[in-house]
Amino acid sequence: MANVNSTTEQIQYQTAAKTLAKTVANKIRYLQTLLNAVQEKDDRLIYQLIDGEHYSSEIMQAKHSTADPSNEQLLNDAKAKLSQYLSTNLLAFLKETYPFFYFEQTALGQFQFYFGNWWDRRLFGQLDVLKVQFNFDETEYQKLKKSFELEREKKRLNSDKIAAISQQTDQLQALIDSQAERDQAKEKIRQQLKQMSQEKVMPWEAGKHKESKQQLVKRLSDLTDQDEKAQSAYQMIRESEAQILKLSKEDTLISYEKQSIIAKFGSFENFETRNRSLYRDYIADLIATKGRVKITNE
Repeated sequence: MANVNSTTEQIQYQTAAKTLAKTVANKIRYLQTLLNAVQEKDDRLIYQLIDGEHYSSEIMQAKHSTADPSNEQLLNDAKAKLSQYLSTNLLAFLKETYPFFYFEQTALGQFQFYFGNWWDRRLFGQLDVLKVQFNFDETEYQKLKKSFELEREKKRLNSDKIAAISQQTDQLQALIDSQAERDQAKEKIRQQLKQMSQEKVMPWEAGKHKESKQQLVKRLSDLTDQDEKAQSAYQMIRESEAQILKLSKEDTLISYEKQSIIAKFGSFENFETRNRSLYRDYIADLIATKGRVKITNE
């Protein structure tokens, strides 16, 4: 009985050893293939090795993925270095495809990009090198998209806001300009109230007299409230003018962005289509150059 157990254990041990050896050999082959791709500067193959599922669906359009998740996980602690390496050729490609985007490295393998090189340009998002995709700042992106939609109404992004603020500013200015008229009205009401306080009122007229007095007091209170608003109107007008200037500057910047997109892509729709196909376009470019991009010394 002991011999049977010993034999079984030996078989199990040998089977486990073969399985482990096969697994290790598989990982070694994977890493060796990746190493060879790096040494040969074959970026296309690297992209296939690090994210087989994405590559299969986007490039091969395969129903069944050729991904190797267990081996791809071996690179989890090297993603920043992978991104740093792959960024060189990718950025060269993007600078030609999106000449209005300006990239800035923030950490190892991490990049953010701005729209334009003009004053007050907008930070527009982050670049995911490994996925070859833009992670746009949603707020800034929606402003740009909305501005294209408003073209049909012959409006700019902030046209309605500026109009509303301008109307409010006009009302404040009118409040300031009518100070003399309010002063005359208040003096007239005070004289009326003084006169009413000196009048002798018959009992049956007391109710009407009281109501008239209350109306005058309310009118005087309203005019006083307007005076208080007028006192702060100057500051409010300055703040409104500053806000209008800020909104106008934003409209100007977005107009530069729109001109850049139209000059390169023809329309915002074409721009969005290119963004969605960026991974495929880049891999296709790598395939066209046999997976290798010539790095220029600039």
